[in-house]
Amino acid sequence: MKVLAAMSGGVDSAVAAARAVDAGHDVVGVHLALSRMPGTLRTGSRGCCTVEDSNDAWRAADQLGIPYYVWDFSERFKEDVVDDFVAEYAAGRTPNPCMRCNERIKFAALLEKALALGFDAVCTGHYAKVIEHDDGSRELHRAADWAKDQSYVLGVLTHEQLKHSYFPLADTPSKAEVRAEAAARGFTVANKPDSHDICFIPDGDTRGWLEERIEMTEGDIVDHEGNDLGKHPGANAFTVGQRRGLKIGKPAADGKPRFVLEIRPKENKVVVGPQDLLEVDRLRGIKISWAGLPLPAAEAGDEFECMVQVRAHADPVPARAFVTEETEHDDATTELVVDLDGPLRGVAPGQTMVLYQGTRVLGQATINSARSRQWDPSAVS
Repeated sequence: MKVLAAMSGGVDSAVAAARAVDAGHDVVGVHLALSRMPGTLRTGSRGCCTVEDSNDAWRAADQLGIPYYVWDFSERFKEDVVDDFVAEYAAGRTPNPCMRCNERIKFAALLEKALALGFDAVCTGHYAKVIEHDDGSRELHRAADWAKDQSYVLGVLTHEQLKHSYFPLADTPSKAEVRAEAAARGFTVANKPDSHDICFIPDGDTRGWLEERIEMTEGDIVDHEGNDLGKHPGANAFTVGQRRGLKIGKPAADGKPRFVLEIRPKENKVVVGPQDLLEVDRLRGIKISWAGLPLPAAEAGDEFECMVQVRAHADPVPARAFVTEETEHDDATTELVVDLDGPLRGVAPGQTMVLYQGTRVLGQATINSARSRQWDPSAVS
């Protein structure tokens, strides 16, 4: 194949590109410049797509003897990922920027350009596996190393995108093996720390970053029964399940900590309560996509069994799901409804739920609402 290797400057993408070369493919390396501040520097494991990362990717490509380019996707990244992140928080939701980046940048903008230039596939260092069947259909599965599995953040990929996705690390049993291979190849990134947190907020201060972009107005903090507890500096910087930073100043009657149960941006109100009230038993999702061909039951609107995962490294929970159409004010919305066999805590609107059957990724949806097992939000006026 003619393969475009997306090289982030990390150890995983370097080894993935090397394996693509070893497999006999015609490989070209590309680094995506996503930051609109070209002088951005990396701080340990914080940040990515920095000057250092670009140089690290170039060195790996040079050692492999493959062509290497830097493509400026900063404008697209700002519009599709950063601006979306701000808009979601402004609406009281909790987005996942890594999902949006994979959906709109790496496997949309990048893949579109790659195909236009005659490439057959985009290669990345993600830990996930694409299985091709005799009829040409594809399925997305978890990687061999579940501890490093990244199939969750790839749950947004469509069947057509999976046809052009190449993950050489799929069957690697551990990250340690990848680092050992990188060292054996002489890559300088062999011991480079993995990047964490949100790449465009390298100092990790999400609240401070949002306060510079969203107008924050003081509002009320109330408990789950509607009692006033104090003031907050701006509801948009909070997220469901949050415990720290409430600064209420007076303990609950039972002495236990309080958690954010709900954010009401229109009222500029934050609702808090005991941890038990975070438990939910039904999720409703919108913006549904299927990672491969959808299950016949899903297409028919029938219920099907699955596992649901709501965070990148969370444990999946057994569930039953079905697709339905809801009509409100003559507007029809397709929803994915997931009934949980066991409770989940701290689920926020805006998060992504990814459905599995065994190791197979079925698809995903953006959580629009979550039903509490023990608390009726209408109790708070």
